[in-house]
Amino acid sequence: MAENGNLPAWHGTTIITVRKGGKAVVAGDGQVSIGDTVIKHSARKVRRIGSGDRVIAGFAGATADAFALFDRLEKKLEQYPDQLTRAAVELAKDWRTDRALRNLQAMMIVADSKVSLVVTGNGDVLEPEDGIIAIGSGGNYALAAARALADTGTDAEEIARKAMKIASEICVYTNDKITVETIDAE
Repeated sequence: MAENGNLPAWHGTTIITVRKGGKAVVAGDGQVSIGDTVIKHSARKVRRIGSGDRVIAGFAGATADAFALFDRLEKKLEQYPDQLTRAAVELAKDWRTDRALRNLQAMMIVADSKVSLVVTGNGDVLEPEDGIIAIGSGGNYALAAARALADTGTDAEEIARKAMKIASEICVYTNDKITVETIDAE
C-alpha cells in the first residue's frame, strides 16, 4: 500500500461509462476507504458539470484532487464550449506540465452527447473503441462485465448498473451504492 507520510493512501473506486442505443451512461460507486477502513459509503463521484450540465464526469482517486480537476475542466469547457475533446486535451496538457497539478492523484472519465474519454495526469486522453471504459480499483471487473453484456439486448444504463454490481462483489474498495448519470448520445 502506498503511503503519504504516516497516513495510509486513499483507496479505490470504480467508474464506468457505457455508450449504447443513443445513451451515454456514467456510473460510479460511493465507497471511500483509507487503508483497510471504509470512511464513507455514499460519496458522489459522478456528477454533471459545465454549462447546461451537458457533460458527465466521474473520478477515481483523491477527492480534493478530483474536485480541483472538475473545476479546471469546467473552466476549459467555458473556453471551448461544446468541445469536450478539446477541453480534455487542454486539461491533460495543464495537468502534466503545471507544477501544482502534476502531483494530483486522480483519473477522470468524462462524457457528453458525442464522446466518452478517460483523462489522466500522464497527459492521456483516451476514447474507447467500443464505447465502454472503466477506471479505478474495480475498473477492470466492471469493464469485463460490461463488455460481456454489450452484445445482449440490455440497454446502456442496465449494463452499467450490472457491471458496477459485479465490480462491487469482487473489489473490496468498491461498494453497491451506485450513482448513475445518463445523457442522450448522438
